[in-house]
Amino acid sequence: MVAAASDALSAAVGPEVSHLGWGHWYTLRELEEATAAFAPEHVVGEGGYGIVYRGVLADGYQVAVKNLLNNRGQAEREFRVEVEAIGRVRHKNLVRLLGYCAEGAQRILVYEYVDNGNLEQWLHGDVGAVSPLTWDVRMNIVLGMAKGITYLHEGLEPKVVHRDIKSSNILLDRRWNPKVSDFGLAKLLGADSNYVTTRVMGTFGYVAPEYASTGMLNERSDVYSFGILIMEIISGRSPVDYARPAGEVNLVEWLKNKVTNRDYEAIVDPKLPEKPSSKALKKALLVALRCVDPDSQKRPKMGHVIHMLEVDDFPYREDRRTLRPGNGSPLEKARNPAAGSCDGSSCYGGDTTTASTPSRLVQDM
Repeated sequence: MVAAASDALSAAVGPEVSHLGWGHWYTLRELEEATAAFAPEHVVGEGGYGIVYRGVLADGYQVAVKNLLNNRGQAEREFRVEVEAIGRVRHKNLVRLLGYCAEGAQRILVYEYVDNGNLEQWLHGDVGAVSPLTWDVRMNIVLGMAKGITYLHEGLEPKVVHRDIKSSNILLDRRWNPKVSDFGLAKLLGADSNYVTTRVMGTFGYVAPEYASTGMLNERSDVYSFGILIMEIISGRSPVDYARPAGEVNLVEWLKNKVTNRDYEAIVDPKLPEKPSSKALKKALLVALRCVDPDSQKRPKMGHVIHMLEVDDFPYREDRRTLRPGNGSPLEKARNPAAGSCDGSSCYGGDTTTASTPSRLVQDM
């Protein structure tokens, strides 16, 4: 009787305020009603840790309901990370976590609903012969993603490393504004911690080489994944595609080869309605290549990525700004290995391909 009265009161006043100080605590009954008891036809996405349903709350508000799987173990840790990290995040390019449900073994997260699918669907799905994603739309998506990730890295304390940046985790609204989603693999970094050693996660094709081999993780791992994503957006190709010929399976290597051979037009997604200007294309490629530098310390921070994307005269302004007597800029070192110090077999990340591709781009701009 008391329980029934409590349920009636809860239904009357709506979801309770979370005891964590943000958002709402939803009852399991509310979320079952919102999703028709988690019906298969309400499924809008699936991942390694949970299934996402479209739900409609009693007041008509649409939400995305992520029902976490394997609740006794990693999913519970994931739940706590998400609740603590994302509950306080407010940024237009990040999907907002509205609340949660924790009843018995149930661990459920409730997000804002973004109603225009994800970037993977628009890049690789059946959109016809011509993509609705123009070059300008794509570059606005890149810039919006950069701003969202920069907020995670530089606007929060402790900073948040996403760990699974990929096209299916970039949601789009009706105006093509991007929202970075699915922080299920996020790992908080303490203020005094440069790296966190953790079980290797992420998605094949997007994971930074040093993370996959050592498990050492920091925000520069996200920068690498972001660089792969830029390449995917420019080319319309998946990071790894075994359906392609041997020399084209790996997106990074294929793209570097095209840049080395100055075959820039072949890189552009053939479904683009209009081709970008040569300068715009090369600028985007140069930013992507810097983000995927094999040497993680030479990758730019996300705040600097925003700067590179926004300034009209990049890379020339940066070349002047960073040039110091007796110590060439990164671009000068790429053009002329004799400028600046050498470290092993190469002066640019220990990889001759990486050394040559940015310089080839700059020479052609």
